[in-house]
Amino acid sequence: YSVFDNLEYKIEGDRVVLSGQVTDPSLKSNAEKAVRSIEGVSSVENQMEVLPLSPTDNRIRLAEYRAIYGAPNLQKYAQQAVPPIHIIVKAGHVTLEGIVLNQGDKTTAELRAKTVPGVFSVTNNLRTER
Repeated sequence: YSVFDNLEYKIEGDRVVLSGQVTDPSLKSNAEKAVRSIEGVSSVENQMEVLPLSPTDNRIRLAEYRAIYGAPNLQKYAQQAVPPIHIIVKAGHVTLEGIVLNQGDKTTAELRAKTVPGVFSVTNNLRTER
């Protein structure tokens, strides 16, 4: 699980629905196995998307990471074990997921993401704590 993956879940009674995007197919199956082992879970629906392998997308991921976490006011997030701004890249389209402290950090992340060459679009789904 890394900054380039986005794991989400929804609980419906004793059923869990997994969604999001992952760069490694084994993460999809491992997440499902982990949730199945939780007491009280009767079924798991795994809707997680495995992102296609792409050297271009890999280049964009690294450039996005540097652009976003290189911003002085966003460096504090890079110090966490799994930084909270997740960078999802699919066919040159970037989506930012996660939680930041405030609207200023959300705006900065989006502006920095838009500076990376080769990106077709940026969707900012970041949420703020406040």
